[in-house]
Amino acid sequence: QLQLVESGGGLVQPGGSLRLSCAASGFTFDYYAITWFRQAPGKEREGISCISSVGGITVYADSVKGRFTISRDNTKNTTYLQMNNLKPEDTAVYSCAGAQYGIRWYCRLDYNAMEYWGQGTQVTVSS
Repeated sequence: QLQLVESGGGLVQPGGSLRLSCAASGFTFDYYAITWFRQAPGKEREGISCISSVGGITVYADSVKGRFTISRDNTKNTTYLQMNNLKPEDTAVYSCAGAQYGIRWYCRLDYNAMEYWGQGTQVTVSS
């Protein structure tokens, strides 16, 4: 069964850090680029970071650039999102999604391109 499962969310104070994980199963993980999205209540879903299937190509939205770092370990079928210097406006449900592209050194923040989705994990930044 094709699955993406996120973990690592929780409550953190402003300025704190969290590391989210996205574990994949049921498909050839290392052929898929992975994108992280987030959606806050009343707001549109936002693509925040992605990583290519090979080559370590990464893309970040301006809202998280310099604070978040995406990585992947293809031996563990897992993608990570390290989030530092968290702000209250980072509060959202964070989801990962996978997509396969014609070239492997590529990823994008477009939710319309995604094939597989996780269920999401809540991140709350509050004092």
